[in-house]
Amino acid sequence: MSTEHDEVDRIVGAWVTQRPDLDFSPLEVLSRVDRLSRHLDRARREAFRRSDLEPWEWDVLSALRRAGEPYQLSPKQLLQQTLVSSGTMTNRIDRLVGRRLVRREADPADGRSVLVTLTDDGKTRVDAAITRLVDAEAVLLGVLSRTDRERLAGLLRKLSLGFDA
Repeated sequence: MSTEHDEVDRIVGAWVTQRPDLDFSPLEVLSRVDRLSRHLDRARREAFRRSDLEPWEWDVLSALRRAGEPYQLSPKQLLQQTLVSSGTMTNRIDRLVGRRLVRREADPADGRSVLVTLTDDGKTRVDAAITRLVDAEAVLLGVLSRTDRERLAGLLRKLSLGFDA
């Protein structure tokens, strides 16, 4: 057990003194997750900013990039991956088309439908952003060994499966 203490230890210690009748173990875990989330959010925003992308742009462009060549999805598929409303997605696609990061193309399988395709500039930006993101996240996890990372990933997966069901 580590002898080092962080801010959560101080907060929980104060609560234990004031409310010894409560089990503060959830706070010990989730307060740390919350604090780490803030650091992660800052690192992600900086990685995206350095690639001249907004976080919402990253969501759409990364979905297209992960789809593999020819890097295209229908608006409905993008909706499913980004969990936004259809009106929001239409606005996002319009703005990305305006920045020449994506283009709309007729769906060859259904002339009434469109596909959203990542442009070369969009691919360049999303590739730069994912490289910066992975590097920044590796720094955040630098104090953990590979084994610790794998164990933590497994525990967080177990926890998140309950929310994703």
